[in-house]
Amino acid sequence: MAERDPRELGGHWRTAQRIAVDEPDADLAPWVERLWSASWEYAEPYRQKIVPLPQVHVSAIGDAGPRVVGPRSRHLVRELAGRSSVVGAAFLPGVFRPLAGCPVGDLVDRELDVADVPGLAGEPAWDGDMTGWLRAHLPAEGPGRAAREAGQLVAQVAADPTIARVDRLAAAAGLGVRTLQRLFAEHVGPGPKWVIRRYRLQEVVARLEAGGPVDWAALAATLGYADQGHLSRDFTDLFGEPPTWYARRYPAT
Repeated sequence: MAERDPRELGGHWRTAQRIAVDEPDADLAPWVERLWSASWEYAEPYRQKIVPLPQVHVSAIGDAGPRVVGPRSRHLVRELAGRSSVVGAAFLPGVFRPLAGCPVGDLVDRELDVADVPGLAGEPAWDGDMTGWLRAHLPAEGPGRAAREAGQLVAQVAADPTIARVDRLAAAAGLGVRTLQRLFAEHVGPGPKWVIRRYRLQEVVARLEAGGPVDWAALAATLGYADQGHLSRDFTDLFGEPPTWYARRYPAT
């Protein structure tokens, strides 16, 4: 593989940026998982790797207006240079459909100006206040039943490591597999198979972040993989590098 930027290694990426994460106020909590901001100053461009999750973000970099960043099917690399900052809101999985004005599946791997999102076209201009923007755009009645159901199923996958198959999730939800797939396409974006794989691989990230030795064969079996090779291929596809390579991003313990 290519030579690593030393700013990626040993947790240095955490000190090169000032990052803040805040819980939303109660009126925003049915919609927004977290509000976040970051600022940086790089004399040399830095390639920031962003790992995928099944949620939509609205974010604004510098003085630019807000953009809707759809769920990603795999990692994204964004180049940061000079001095700048970004503010954003991470929406709960499943709830962005009323704002999108289209199936959330149509937003997967896309990044759009808010004016180009059907449900947000013609909305008021951005004034730099993310919380105010959210309050001006979120429907007063809150997410609908299907949106809440989709979000609850994503949360169930995240919380229950024994869910490794789509048919198991469908049975737990009392839905047919195709009905489950349609629900995810409409409200989540990525399909249930992708969501299951993503959250099972989150366990790998947690082990790497904790440091210490990892029994890769045992971990692969625990996560429902036939062997370590299948686990490594899936991880590389989503995160852009093998698990042992990705581990170097964290301080050794």
